[in-house]
Amino acid sequence: MNETLGIMQPYFFPYIGYFQLIAAVQRGLVFDIVKYKRKSWMNRNRVLDSKGDWQYISVPVCVSEGALIKDATIIDLACAHRRITNQLEHYRGKAPYFRETLHVVEQTFGTPATHLCELNTRALQVVCEYLGMSFNWESCAAMNLDLPPIEHAGQWALEISTVLEARQYVNATGGREIFTPGDWQERGIELRFLEPSSFSYSTGPMKFVENLSIIDVLMWNAPETVLAYLHNETRAVI
Repeated sequence: MNETLGIMQPYFFPYIGYFQLIAAVQRGLVFDIVKYKRKSWMNRNRVLDSKGDWQYISVPVCVSEGALIKDATIIDLACAHRRITNQLEHYRGKAPYFRETLHVVEQTFGTPATHLCELNTRALQVVCEYLGMSFNWESCAAMNLDLPPIEHAGQWALEISTVLEARQYVNATGGREIFTPGDWQERGIELRFLEPSSFSYSTGPMKFVENLSIIDVLMWNAPETVLAYLHNETRAVI
């Protein structure tokens, strides 16, 4: 296919860097075929609280020991939606895009979802639609890729890129240490990394905290402002 490929685990309303990756690649995969990690960004993220700091928003899940990400099930979707909506209420009257962002959350939770991966993928899609970005990422589990035995973490992306005949693989800024550049050179696949700049913005009377959930970014910034930043940052790939 000779496309630029990106692969990420399905995080819950992730930080803006996740959307930089979406903007930087031609094809993306939701990496849901490895073990679910508790206390990760899979079922929680951070937003501002009413006391000048940050708080977690989360979706309770049921996951057996050693289960894969694709198997994590949501305990009570409606309850999680109500609780998160209440946690965002203090943005009202302060954040200029409160109503629009709340609608993004409502659209995400408005579609029935049994598995966490469904919900998180839906959140990515809704955010991208709001920003005017295309989003057509596929689930690794649904693709049933024929992969060889994986010996180390960095090999997942290499083998998937090989099977899909990607010409270039782009990874988020972290995780360089798990990759072996020589392996990619042998396969003829270009390995690159995002190098984003800081995205700072006014939060009115509230404290600014970097790298919160995309929900916080959308509360304070117009969609076109966020989209312009994402498109500029796609150039910062080395």
